[in-house]
Amino acid sequence: MSTFNPPAKLVIASRESALAMWQAKHIQARLQALYPLCEVTILGMTTTGDQILDSPLSRIGGKGLFVKELESALEDGRADLAVHSMKDVPMHLPPGFVLTATGEREDPRDAFVSNDFASLEALPAGSVVGTSSLRRQSQLQARFPTLKIESLRGNLQTRLRKLDEGQYAAIILAAAGLIRLALGHRIRQFISPQDSIPAVGQGALGIEINAARTDLHAILAPLNHTDTELCVLAERGFSRALAGSCTVPLGAYATKQGDTISMQGFVASVDGRQMLKETVTGHAIEAEKLGQQLALQLVARGADKILASLDGIK
Repeated sequence: MSTFNPPAKLVIASRESALAMWQAKHIQARLQALYPLCEVTILGMTTTGDQILDSPLSRIGGKGLFVKELESALEDGRADLAVHSMKDVPMHLPPGFVLTATGEREDPRDAFVSNDFASLEALPAGSVVGTSSLRRQSQLQARFPTLKIESLRGNLQTRLRKLDEGQYAAIILAAAGLIRLALGHRIRQFISPQDSIPAVGQGALGIEINAARTDLHAILAPLNHTDTELCVLAERGFSRALAGSCTVPLGAYATKQGDTISMQGFVASVDGRQMLKETVTGHAIEAEKLGQQLALQLVARGADKILASLDGIK
């Protein structure tokens, strides 16, 4: 139990998709267990990213579209904290907002989901694979150039429905979301991080607050998972150094053993024909610097030229 007095009420801002609400309810349950006398409620919101489903995220403004309405609720006091998938959090938060806790990571891998095929390797040439991610698309095209990649937007249930309707031979999703919604049985194949380097922060939850609410740091501190926090800090340092967003095919995945963080990262062209990968290992206390170091290693091999070539096709 805490030695300080928590507030009488806390309000969590969340997107209204099933996965986002699972995440918010998970944090709600954690807070209620920590502070039994505190009333914890959820403010469900529909974001611009949830409303615009007919265009790839890379064309309509990026992942920030999933968080700005929640930030408005933090700013005007309708909510005390917002819960995000860390992979949806922009690399630069708007002034006045901070991430105060990172939840323990679920399985970070990408998942192959299909009703007719057991694995990516089993897909016939010309098969249509659905994904909303340029990161996944570039890595898929590099390994399987004969596959046809088509955009797949919508919440998790919508994407599964489109698969079940026969619009795709297979779709690629984050394993974490399927597992959290008790849909792990839909996964036919876990794709190794070596074959599909995950998105920055994939599988981790982030808690964002108004920077002025310094009273919340101690209250939310028990929700922070230090190992996950350091790994995500390294990954975000990598992406930030490369100006990464969903408009750029890049990914990074860090793991921590003892005091050491090992991380792999990549930058690619959308078609996967240009693909640069690097790894880095160092002390966990310098997590963000490790990410920056990994980015510099890729730039030294020409990553900046690949990124510059993407400007005309975002």
